[in-house]
Amino acid sequence: MKKSVARQLAVMFISLLVLVMVAMLFANNVFLERFYEIRLRSILIRAYTLVDAHIGEDGIDEDYFLGEFSELERSGNIRLVVLNLNYEPVIGNGESDDVVMAGRLYAYSMGFDNDDAKILEETDYYTIQKKTDTRMGSDFLEIWGILAGSGYHIIMRIPMESIRASARISSEFILYTIVIAILVSIFMIGWMSRRIAKPIRELTILSERMANLDFDARYTSGGENEIGQLGDHFNRMSRTLETTISELKTANNELQRNLDEKIKMDDERREFLSNVSHELKTPLALIQGYAEGLKDCVNDDPESRDYYCDVIIDEAGKMNTLVRKLLTLNQLEFGEDVVEMVRFDLADLIRGKVSSTQILAAQKEAELGYEGPDSLPVWGDEFKVEEVLTNYLSNAINHVEGERKIVIRAVRPEGSGKVRVSVFNTGEGIPEEDLQLVWDKFFKVDKARTRAYGGSGVGLSIVKAIMESFHQAYGVNNVPGGVEFWFELEDAAGNTEEEEQEENDPGQEEQLMRRPAKTPNVPVDAEWVSAEDS
Repeated sequence: MKKSVARQLAVMFISLLVLVMVAMLFANNVFLERFYEIRLRSILIRAYTLVDAHIGEDGIDEDYFLGEFSELERSGNIRLVVLNLNYEPVIGNGESDDVVMAGRLYAYSMGFDNDDAKILEETDYYTIQKKTDTRMGSDFLEIWGILAGSGYHIIMRIPMESIRASARISSEFILYTIVIAILVSIFMIGWMSRRIAKPIRELTILSERMANLDFDARYTSGGENEIGQLGDHFNRMSRTLETTISELKTANNELQRNLDEKIKMDDERREFLSNVSHELKTPLALIQGYAEGLKDCVNDDPESRDYYCDVIIDEAGKMNTLVRKLLTLNQLEFGEDVVEMVRFDLADLIRGKVSSTQILAAQKEAELGYEGPDSLPVWGDEFKVEEVLTNYLSNAINHVEGERKIVIRAVRPEGSGKVRVSVFNTGEGIPEEDLQLVWDKFFKVDKARTRAYGGSGVGLSIVKAIMESFHQAYGVNNVPGGVEFWFELEDAAGNTEEEEQEENDPGQEEQLMRRPAKTPNVPVDAEWVSAEDS
């Protein structure tokens, strides 16, 4: 990113470093010599005070000037000449420089040879000035005047050329230091800025995933600073949003279902009573007929009586099963069963259902398998989705023929935001005119076959009621080689762009897993019936 925090921090710190270094170089070139001059003036004033303290009316403290003061002269590069009242040297070794300084002091005292001097400070006893020595071709800082304690004449000077040389050397050293410091700082600041920006980038990715409703995203970098606290708040917000959205989806789903159910409640009740009466008529007639036969002793042999009793028990059991399913359907259709929308893994549910249904498929000598992703987060009522799968699988097991294969497939149609689950079984197809009627209560195409395995024609009506309570799509299709029942649920994966790209361009192995099973073409000319509970 051109405007990333790491880049901005690096540019800001490096710019600040360069500014400070340039300011240091500028200050060294402009103010260092002036600073040295002020320091030398203070050294000269201090030396003047020491000389004045050790020369008085009682004489000169020669031990002090030969010892401690001589060390000050060497360390400060100071040259000292003191003349008595008669302008005779009392301190000075008689060298040519001392003679010249003595003559210059006399000339200064007389008001000569001082026109080109730059006066820096002047008091009643001494004058501090900057003067160029034409003989030596150098500038000096001088202090001259009289000693307050003895009245002797004094002159001291320090060469200024050493100051300029020190300033040049210092500037050169600072320049090299700046270059090295900038190079090292670029590396260090780059590393530090990336370290600082890393949790911020993680928070950016986290916020993007949360915007896509991926509530599994969590901030993991930790830390006790403000960024760490912000990451902890993001994690708490993610959990709160997931709970809130779950509650909202449940509430919205319940509201929509109530509105729809109120409109068709009266019609459903009348239709329900009519169908129940019709379905109970046949088993009641059989029970009544065989019971009367037993009472009238139509057949006296034990085998006939057992047969009559088995028929009565069988019909009574079918009536009991029908009543239970009708009660379940009644609860779904009339709002007595609350739909709780939660986020769960549909792939785990399918695998568990396949495992528990294997024994029933084996009894039909059928192969049962699952093709789809390892994880399928969806929104829905998990228990009711299991009921839908149970009815679809029961339907497939009771009608599997041909190659005797049953396949559950799960896919994510591109751009739909849904997960589609289909249950395919090989066998004869459903007549086209009956495809939409299989969802109606008590609808049976082949009633003889339905009674053979105890079906009542309510199973797919339960599927319809559940899916409509979810406000999600469902259906049935004749496909080459068999029949496919399907339903859809809202996808809760919240995929990132990389995950979506992987889904849109799956690897070779995943493509092979998702490839539909090859099934033979079976003519669509057989009848079909509603699914039942397993």
